[in-house]
Order: sequence, then structure tokens, then C-alpha cells
Amino acid sequence: MPETRHRTTSRRKPRKVIRSATAAAAALAVVAGGAYLAELGPFAAGSSAADPDPAAVAEARAFLADWAGGRMPSAARRTTHPDRAQDVLRSFTAGLDIAKPALTPAKATVTEDGTVSVPFTAKMPITDLGTWTYQSKLPLRKQQDGAWKVDWSLSLVHPKLSGTEKFRLQREDVERPEITDRKGVALSGGTHPFLVPVLNQLAGAAGAGPRGAIQRVDRATGEVSGTEAVFGKKPTGLTGKPIRTTLDSTWQAAAEKALAAKAEGKNAALVALRIDNGEILAVGNAPAGFNRAVSGTYAPGSTWKIVTTSALLLKDAVKPGDIVDCPKYLTVGKQFHNVETSEHRNATFLQDFTESCNTAFIGLRDKVGDRELGNVAGTYFGIGQEWHIGIPSFDGSVPAPRDQTEKAASMIGQGRVLANPLLMASVTATAVSGTFHQPTITHGNEDTTTTTALPQSVVTRLREMMRATVTEGTAKVLADLPGDVGAKTGTAEVTEEDPNNGWIVAHRGNIAIACVVEKGRTGGASAGPIVRSLLAAVPTDPS
Repeated sequence: MPETRHRTTSRRKPRKVIRSATAAAAALAVVAGGAYLAELGPFAAGSSAADPDPAAVAEARAFLADWAGGRMPSAARRTTHPDRAQDVLRSFTAGLDIAKPALTPAKATVTEDGTVSVPFTAKMPITDLGTWTYQSKLPLRKQQDGAWKVDWSLSLVHPKLSGTEKFRLQREDVERPEITDRKGVALSGGTHPFLVPVLNQLAGAAGAGPRGAIQRVDRATGEVSGTEAVFGKKPTGLTGKPIRTTLDSTWQAAAEKALAAKAEGKNAALVALRIDNGEILAVGNAPAGFNRAVSGTYAPGSTWKIVTTSALLLKDAVKPGDIVDCPKYLTVGKQFHNVETSEHRNATFLQDFTESCNTAFIGLRDKVGDRELGNVAGTYFGIGQEWHIGIPSFDGSVPAPRDQTEKAASMIGQGRVLANPLLMASVTATAVSGTFHQPTITHGNEDTTTTTALPQSVVTRLREMMRATVTEGTAKVLADLPGDVGAKTGTAEVTEEDPNNGWIVAHRGNIAIACVVEKGRTGGASAGPIVRSLLAAVPTDPS
């Protein structure tokens, strides 16, 4: 057992002690997504007397964060006409099948009449079609009580939305080619409902995917007055041959069954892939719609500690047996805490990893450079490079922290670190094999990535630490499975109001898996049972 070996080593040689500072103030959650990531982009600060009131800027930021997060009542309350705003925001996103808006503000300015104007870019993912991108702006006015509110008008939602014109989504049915798994077994939305967004993307990549358009229509007559966006392309060069994927129908069915039975109706996503070559065996999105498993952007939470640990081990900054204190709280510009404000005094770094101690990892932030996490992520794990997996994918983002508070958050997979199940399954595969393989869902894809192999000593320690997380730590939900299973759980906080997202990554044999459950609270309790159900239903290693 890895833990015994570390304890034995500690008796022979005094352990290095690395302690983190503590704070006694009340806990404040590490926030990524709404309150922390709700920054959504920088507001440039000027130096003139006409600089926008920070309160107005904050209100604009909060409005966009609420709208993007689907919190329409909260967004509407930030406007001068809440009832009307709520109805319009809801009908706009629902009527156009917009899955998860991304709203990025630009520099705020002050107009001559004192209104604060905040331009923003809207990226609206239209389910199964593509992303509609446009620019608009928010006007904010100071109210009699001194508060700032968004001065409501239809045109702030989109410049061409008005009392006389609205938008309509027009879809076009297209005959698609047959899509099969790696063994030639046909895959369909009827048999695999949680695979539908992937099947649509695969067909689209072959020139036979869904097509549609956002049309501008007259409210009175219903006549089309213009087209704002067109999605899909005319099918060209189709051979009539099936599209053969790397998916495995057995694994796909088991993944979908696990999501249906264990996700408890929450949005969840899962990816399983081969460690030796990156071939994807299963992709699940529950419910079907947006391909959050491959294109989603989530804070990975404590599953990111695999990358942080790699950065520390690469430079021998800490060893598993070193004492790295795990206090309840740690203040770095703001106060961070552990899940359920737990603490582990005189814990070893191994214990910090297996118990997922945030404060211990944050306490080690000075051991890595400000850009080092991003460099390690790109150099060894391929994160942030352009992947060509066969369908559109988000390949991760690890920007350099803007301050020490953000650096502290990055150490534990929060702040502006973004990932998804595809990326974290790949991180797991790289960590336990040492070699990055670009994930693929179809054959013959271009690979432009350039990475360096992890040293074997780092791989060995990562495997030991992930195994200990299953046998003694937060991933005990997997402990009774056959095979040598290793894992890492994660809890990613989203907003101060919403429950946390739950994560787990795991490996067994030649398979790496990552799963996220939105509003799952903790990884072990929400994502853990899904992965356990999947691994219990499939062979210990695929053929």
C-alpha cells in the first residue's frame, strides 16, 4: 500500500514540514463560475473624472452573470422593468433553444446624460446547430434611491429586437449518414439518447448535420424581414459510407445507464477514453442537448490538484510524506476554506491529496511560479493547445493569475481555470501513463499538439496518491470495485447561491474517466456513484 510505504519512509528520515498560514475569520467560499467567474471579462479602468461608477459596473456584471447562468428572476430584478425583462429573457433563450449563453463585457463608458454604457459580446449556443455571436450594450441609470439599474429595453437583448420585430429559429431536417461504433455497431439517438449532441456534431462534420437559421420576423405579419445567422452547411462529398467512430456501444450503453440511474435528474456529463491512445469509448450528456462533456466550460475544482501536484513534484517542491498543514481557513486576499470547513492538522501531503485539502494546496502557492501551472498544463497535458478530436471541443484554459487571490484559487482548480470531462479524462490518462495522447472520436484526425512526457517518478507518485484516495480518502465510493482503481474527487463552487458542482476522475486498467454533476454538491457523493455504476457494468479492460 502506498500509504504504508510513506509512513515507513517517515520513520527512517525526518519529514520536511511545510505549514500554511491560518485565519480566524468566518469562512467565505472559493467562488468560480458566478461570483468569481462572473467577472466574465475585465472592465478597463480609466483615470479621468468621467470614469464609470464602480457600483454601475458591478450591477452590469451581475446582470450578465445572472442572465448567463439562467437566473432570470435575479437578472430581471436588476432592471427598471423586472416583470417585462423576465418574460423577454426567458422567451428569448427558450424560444431560440439557447443552451448556455456566454456574455462578455467590454470597457464601460459614461454618456453625456450620465448613463453608464457597458458593451458586451453575446455567444449564444443554439442547441444542435452552433453558436450565434453578436454585440450589444447595457445602459445603466442611477435611481432616486442611489442604486444603479439596467435601463430596460428590448434592444439591449439584441440591437434588432424591437416592438415591431422579433426572432425565430428555423430548423431544416437533413438526412444523415449512418454512424457506427468502433466495431461497426450502429449508433442512434433512439438507442443512445445521451449521445444525440455528439451524433449531430459527427454528422455535421461530415457535411450532413442539422441546418437552420435565426430569422428576423415582423411581429404583426410573421413575414421574414432578414436573417441574422445561418448554421450548418450544404452536404457535399458524402460517400454514403457509415461514419465509424472510436466509441464502444457497450461502454456507451453502460455510461448512459449510469447517468440515468445516478445523476438524480441533474445536468451531468461523462467521458471515458483509452489511456494508451486517447480513443474515446463513451460520451454522455444528461439530459441530451448541449454537448457539455466535450464543449462545456467548468471550473474543475479539486480534480485539478492532479495538475497542481504534478507541478510540485516536477520540481521536487514537496514529497508525499512531507507535513503540509491543513487548517480550516486560509486568507489570501479573501478567505478560503475546505469542504465542510474540515481540517487535518499535521497532515502529510499525501493526506492533503486524498482528503482534498484546499488550504494545504493554497499554502504551497509560492512553490510554483505565477505562470507555472499553465506551463505545466500545456507542456505535459496538452491543455490549451488546439485539439482535433473529430467534433468541436473546448481544450481548456489556464490563464496566468492576475493577483495572488486568483493564484490561490488556481491551485485548487477554481478562479479562471476551465475544463470539462473530456479534458479531465485526458489529464487522468496522462497522469497515470506519463504520455499525452490527443483524444479522438473519429479516425485520421490531424494532431498538432506538442507535449513532453512526465518523468516516471512523478507518474509513480501520482498513481500511488490516486490509489490512496480510493482506499483511504474521498473516493471510497469506488473502493469495492475489482481492479486497481485510482481516483480524485472535486468540488467546484459556482456561485454563493447555487450548490457546488461535483467531480470525479478515475482510472482502471487502460481506461480513464471523468464525470461532472452540476449542483452535485460534492464529487464523491454525486459523480462517484455514476462512475462506480459504469465501472461495475463493464470489463476491467476493453478489448
